[in-house]
Amino acid sequence: MLLNALLLVALSSRSVWARKSEPSLDEGDAGLFRGSDKYDFAVEVPAAGMECFWHFAHQSGSFYFTFMVQWVTGMANNRRLFVTVSSPNGALMASVTEAVGQMNFQTEETGFYRMCLGNHKNQFGGIRVFLNFGVIYEGLEESEGETVLNSTLTGIEESVQKLQNQIFHMWRHYNFARMRKGKDHHLLLSNLNYVNWWSATQSFVILLSGYLQLRVLKRLFHTDASRPRC
Repeated sequence: MLLNALLLVALSSRSVWARKSEPSLDEGDAGLFRGSDKYDFAVEVPAAGMECFWHFAHQSGSFYFTFMVQWVTGMANNRRLFVTVSSPNGALMASVTEAVGQMNFQTEETGFYRMCLGNHKNQFGGIRVFLNFGVIYEGLEESEGETVLNSTLTGIEESVQKLQNQIFHMWRHYNFARMRKGKDHHLLLSNLNYVNWWSATQSFVILLSGYLQLRVLKRLFHTDASRPRC
């Protein structure tokens, strides 16, 4: 009996340590992403500021993170961001200082991975960034002791999994193309505003210079009525 009890305790403790559990979240927690494997949205990083996000991932997954600076505001003249991704225990997984970047790595532990965007190079201007991140799990998880009885179903499952992975990567490329399209759109709008303002300024300068020249010419031909003429 004592041996059986010790065996049960050992097995139960082993199952507890092997189980993947997700930490509980309070309603007041902000910036935590959980419940979906992929996200894409735009965020504005203020001048000399930093924005951080947390995304939950299981171990043995492929974590990807793509970002692109779309436009700048204020007096910002540097489009590069300092981007870091940290593991749940605080270890640095990847870092880059660019305006456009992609990060990919394998998740070795279960927990919340932190992604931070630092706009430290612009003290007087914000930056709008488009983000696309998530986790993809390549393999199908099977419980212990499960036996596959039909090889045809196994082949179908593998084919469906490969198809899902290919669709997922196509979706990633589509999002990256959408980011570039948004960046080009904002660049065109910025150039249009620049051309309009510069044209209006030049027109005002031309009209002002013409008016001043006319005043100078009129003063050259001005005659004093009190002085006798020749």
